Amino acid sequence: MSNGVRYEKSGHVAVVTLDRPEVLNAMDLRMHQELARVWDDFEADDDMWVAVLTGAGTRAFSVGQDLKELAERVRAGSAGTATFGSRGKPGWPRLTERFDLTKPVVAKVRGYAMGGGFELALACDIVIASADATFALPEARLGLMAGAGGVFRLARQLPWRSAMGHLLTGRAMTARRAFELGLVNEVVPADELDACVDGWVADILRCAPLSVRAIKEAATKSVTMPLETAFSTRFVWEERRMHSSDAVEGPLAFVEKREPRWRGR
Repeated sequence: MSNGVRYEKSGHVAVVTLDRPEVLNAMDLRMHQELARVWDDFEADDDMWVAVLTGAGTRAFSVGQDLKELAERVRAGSAGTATFGSRGKPGWPRLTERFDLTKPVVAKVRGYAMGGGFELALACDIVIASADATFALPEARLGLMAGAGGVFRLARQLPWRSAMGHLLTGRAMTARRAFELGLVNEVVPADELDACVDGWVADILRCAPLSVRAIKEAATKSVTMPLETAFSTRFVWEERRMHSSDAVEGPLAFVEKREPRWRGR
């Protein structure tokens, strides 16, 4: 695809690449529009069971918003104001606001994941980073707000004072520190990053796709519920999983000592 995004499908895997390496994969408005089409397609394609989100080149996952484009819009008087979310803007809903996307998304992070790039990673389900990755939300230093969910997700995904320390200063964290704080699932040398991500994807694909979706939905939706409420809630994808042929296939395959043949229905 054009407009700064590559979208490739192989088997049950979609690979989404932020493809503006010359500007460290900074995201302009055209890129957001293209990404919306990509996520729409990924969500609608029943053959796609998992996505990998990454950045082109070796220097950055993404440094977030294209500030040169923003500055041009400010000078032209067309920038307007910005706060939380992307409603009414190109590319809505962006990945950071696709709260009903139950297919898993794996972030493969090398180099800088800054601002909106870090916010994209925070919106993914599994994050694998190379040892040279760097994460930061520097918006406060720029008079901006981490409005694509960064301020919300970091405060939920980190201990409170760790989150405040990074949000209020814009300080960066290394991949190792992100791993220690639980933001990253695994950190590996850069030359092992592809193989590591492939291993995680392979493990996801060994699981029943409807189970994966049901688990993601139940975990995501229930995290703010009282435990008793969570147990009594009817989740959309769990209803589909429990009545699916895959729910029968799994135990049968186990008993028959063979690999299950998942159909996703």
